[in-house]
Amino acid sequence: MKIGCPKEIKPQEFRVGMTPNAVREAVAHGHSVMIETAAGVGSGFSDADYIAAGASIQPSAEEVFARAEMIVKVKEPQPAERKRLREGQVLFTYLHLAPDPAQTADLLASGVTAIAYETVTDRSGGLPLLAPMSEVAGRLAPQVGAWTLQKANGGRGVLLGGVPGVMPAKVVIIGGGVVGTHAARIAAGMGADVTVLDRSLPRLRYLDDVFGRAFKNGYASAGLTAELVAQADLVIGAVLIPGAAAPKLVTRAQLATMKPGAAIVDVAIDQGGCFETSHATTHQDPIYEVDGILHYCVANMPGAVARTSTIALGNATLPFLLAIADKGWQRACAEDPCLKAGLNTHAGHLTYAAVGHALNLPTMSADEALTL
Repeated sequence: MKIGCPKEIKPQEFRVGMTPNAVREAVAHGHSVMIETAAGVGSGFSDADYIAAGASIQPSAEEVFARAEMIVKVKEPQPAERKRLREGQVLFTYLHLAPDPAQTADLLASGVTAIAYETVTDRSGGLPLLAPMSEVAGRLAPQVGAWTLQKANGGRGVLLGGVPGVMPAKVVIIGGGVVGTHAARIAAGMGADVTVLDRSLPRLRYLDDVFGRAFKNGYASAGLTAELVAQADLVIGAVLIPGAAAPKLVTRAQLATMKPGAAIVDVAIDQGGCFETSHATTHQDPIYEVDGILHYCVANMPGAVARTSTIALGNATLPFLLAIADKGWQRACAEDPCLKAGLNTHAGHLTYAAVGHALNLPTMSADEALTL
């Protein structure tokens, strides 16, 4: 298969879809790999690194899209990239279609077969291609939250860990999954007073068993959430419904109950955000203020640590990438229900029910799509 990896063009996105090691593996399987020139520079990989791994370097994204049978990316295709997609081509990347009707419409119009990292599953129902970036974003969230709280950035001027004689900051994390767990570990390690909220009692028991008194946890009822948000210096939104729009768990009215200068970090912003007042920002302009509350809503948080993120993502995507290239997408999906769960569009049809529900669009099953 001819595999193409263009340079990411979303603002301040420094990751790249394939590492030189991934290229080396694909070439060893008999495939050809085209990398757009300078695609890996933001992650610390030079064109020479890719050439040494067996890739060819293409001068432009147009060349990559025109010649490749499968496009491997990190972020969702931007409008200019979507115009280059075509029927019969496979797109393998993060998509996050539920809050993005424009992208969904363009992918359907192109006829491309789009397989989304964030809806590929594993045998236990987990999300193996979302997990490494969730780990990165979770560990980043207290770090960027602490920065947002600094007075020079408009925050309360509170140090997460406090100092002797001064109480630590109160951190509330809504969601106890991968993001929430990693955020809690880091925030607690920084000395903050941390509470994790979740609606799964088995998950809360797991957190209690594994982490003990490192941080507290509570059942995420509307009442307890509202109570703790009002007391918090930093609130981290870490809620995920696979493939679907994130639920709005904190309303604008609740901002008035929060401490002036408190901070919100919305890690769920890729799926529309879990705060009513959230809208996507960039690393270049990451924070904004609503009713005295600072919001950090960068939609590609792991891009800030591009090398770590690229290597972690590449480790996770490689087995699936090779399966698609070795077998073709139809056979690969037919033989692996976990990969099949990643199919979001094919030949003008939407094939992921949660996206159809979010956007009020008709869907067909992935099994039906395999027969087209």
